Amino acid sequence: MKTLLVTGGAGFIGGNFVLDLLAAGGWRIVNLDALTYAGNLDTLASVSDRADYAFEHGDIGDAAFVRSVLATHQPTAIVNFAAESHVDRSIDGPSAFAQTNVVGTLTLLECALAYWRGLSLDRQDAFRFLHVSTDEVYGSLGPVGRFNEASPYQPNSPYSASKAASDHFVRAFHHTYGLPTLTTNCSNNYGPFQFPEKLIPLMIQKALVGEPLPVYGDGRNVRDWLYVGDHCSAIRRVLEIGRVGEVYNVGGDAERENIHVVRTICALLDERQPLADGRKREALISYVKDRPGHDRRYAIDAGKIKRDLGWRPSESFESGIERTVDWYFANQTWVGRVLDGSYRMERLGGAK
Repeated sequence: MKTLLVTGGAGFIGGNFVLDLLAAGGWRIVNLDALTYAGNLDTLASVSDRADYAFEHGDIGDAAFVRSVLATHQPTAIVNFAAESHVDRSIDGPSAFAQTNVVGTLTLLECALAYWRGLSLDRQDAFRFLHVSTDEVYGSLGPVGRFNEASPYQPNSPYSASKAASDHFVRAFHHTYGLPTLTTNCSNNYGPFQFPEKLIPLMIQKALVGEPLPVYGDGRNVRDWLYVGDHCSAIRRVLEIGRVGEVYNVGGDAERENIHVVRTICALLDERQPLADGRKREALISYVKDRPGHDRRYAIDAGKIKRDLGWRPSESFESGIERTVDWYFANQTWVGRVLDGSYRMERLGGAK
């Protein structure tokens, strides 16, 4: 059985990926995670005792630790999810993003390169380093057009700047040293196990209990929404047959304005659990001062991964958001354990 090292596997996308891959079979998973505020082993409770799963608690920026994990587990591939990922938090504290996303990724690359060089030739040929990134590195679009793999990098937030830097290091390690890398740039993910600071789970939680629903600016900012299960299937596809050195954009073909997303959540919850006072949840929406440097529109052209690797999303926005609302509605115990005091659904990113 091949061994896969997954960094950040206790986070939202990483946790879903670990569960997805273990369900599919064929891989032994080693999950390396620092368990920062957004890392949650509750997500992986169902697989914690499996023989084909192991957890290593540590930081990708700790070179000695990473070298030890690589030497012990001898992975066939690495998938790097480990990152600080919330734009608002990057506005309040950009240095943590540079440390994890830039320095941490560079350290991981250096350790992976040394490990790869020590492998036999056949194992070198089979090895892959897959780096998971974001469409935010491309900046902001106007009302038309989509980002593709040749779009210039124009990051507008500390978060996206840190991810852009990490992407460039991954590219450089392939072109300079020959490390067999792959990079994916995805659009906005949503789905089960997402930490409730991001738009969709935050709005679900607040709407459930009848709290005000703050929407940035005029609510007309557009994102391409990607159900996390579809993202996981895309990463698996890239890992299996992606061409070394290539970048693949992964999108959900689901552009929606933020205000549309929030109104959809309100309507779905009104159907499932009407408010006691009879109000419609849409009345809870309020417009608040916009986020500094808030990108107006992202949209992904996923034509390359569709043409070259035969992948396409299976969930529409309508089916995916309904599944997501139902999951949070049914898993309030998980949410309660996540909200342990480090985050209480307050606004972040005010650029104090």
